[in-house]
Amino acid sequence: MKQELRVAAYAVVVRDDAILLARWVAKDGTRRWTLPGGGMDHGEEPVRTVVREVEEETGYAVEPTALLGVDSILRGWIARLGTPGSFQGLRILYEARITGGALRPETGGSTDLAAWHPLDSVPSLPRVELVDIGLDLWRERPPVGRSRLADPTNG
Repeated sequence: MKQELRVAAYAVVVRDDAILLARWVAKDGTRRWTLPGGGMDHGEEPVRTVVREVEEETGYAVEPTALLGVDSILRGWIARLGTPGSFQGLRILYEARITGGALRPETGGSTDLAAWHPLDSVPSLPRVELVDIGLDLWRERPPVGRSRLADPTNG
């Protein structure tokens, strides 16, 4: 069975009771809101990853201010040739603050829009589970950096 590991870093940016989100576009065209962030390049530090990814997806320069936690997802998949496989996503979540830049959408990437959303409107948004996990970590600040929303079967 083929195995794939992807390490990514994401930012929880909250200002004036609103959260900064990027709209992710799936391969099938489905659009859902997610935390700004993304995959770490080989040799890149996670803090640099989150700064780079937030700027690419939102136009904002950010400064990470706290490590909120680490989340892990495990998904099965069938490769193009019908070979079963397993995908694990290791997601490092930081709290960050805006230090410059201006809101704009990403061009040529995996997201098509960036926007501020009132915190109380998040439950009604079409979103990936990472948004809820990030907000839970931001609100609760668990000592071991693991959201209570994390799937217990993922370890």
